[in-house]
Amino acid sequence: MYLPDFEYYSPDSLAEVCQLLSQFGSRAKLISGGTDVIVKMKNELLAPEVLVSIKNMDQLKKIEYVPGKGVVIGARATHNDLVYSELLAEKFPSIPGAAKQMAQNQVRNAGTVGGNICNAVPSADLPPILIALGATVNVIGVNGERSLALEDVFTGPNTTCLAPDEVITEVVIPDQKTTGSTYIKFGLRAAGALAVAGVASAVCVENGVIKDARVVLSAVAPTPMRAKKAEAFLKGKKITDELLAEAGSIAAEECKPISDYRASAEYRRNLVGVFTKRSLRKAINEGHV
Repeated sequence: MYLPDFEYYSPDSLAEVCQLLSQFGSRAKLISGGTDVIVKMKNELLAPEVLVSIKNMDQLKKIEYVPGKGVVIGARATHNDLVYSELLAEKFPSIPGAAKQMAQNQVRNAGTVGGNICNAVPSADLPPILIALGATVNVIGVNGERSLALEDVFTGPNTTCLAPDEVITEVVIPDQKTTGSTYIKFGLRAAGALAVAGVASAVCVENGVIKDARVVLSAVAPTPMRAKKAEAFLKGKKITDELLAEAGSIAAEECKPISDYRASAEYRRNLVGVFTKRSLRKAINEGHV
């Protein structure tokens, strides 16, 4: 598996990155950690004539708290940067918890947050918990900067709404009243496997009543999807096992799984029902885990 020939650019500014992407258009591919792009090139699934690297953009590796804005995660932060972040461990340990479930250590050392989002794989582990926490992404392109909700970025398997010249610079987790969040998944191996199905939950609980809830499903639709009917069902209700089980049943009805070599659609739907109840209970009982 040899790499095809390509031109390689490694600019020192985001403006130049965007300009190169605009100049070469569909002939170019942005590369960060390379854990997806290089593998696809070796497997002849991708053959860009130009690679534009953002490896020199050290400003995109930050993980910091900005008062009034929230936790800001640079697009070049690696999955292991999330796993070992003391700030995230304090604020939202459910994010390192999700990152730790991804792939193997070597991949987590190279793969980046921005790359994971741009790759837009339906089974990705990180987007569900970020969406559950109301994350937004900041994007820069030749026409300027913009911010959009992460859940609006995904348009289908391996596709996003980003323009060819646009680059994700930051993911922002806003300050919020959420009292607990978690992400759980089922894979075909104990570690390093893609999700057959996964569920992220974020809840705001006061005096035993669910004031707000977000339930986000992975690997059971073309994109990460919120189970909005289940979310609406939970709001304002006192917590009971029966309530959480019913929310799981509603989420299972909402999802749109397919059958493939890893699981049937029916099996995935059953997983969503069970995992929704479990993730909600975990978020309620244990906080951000």
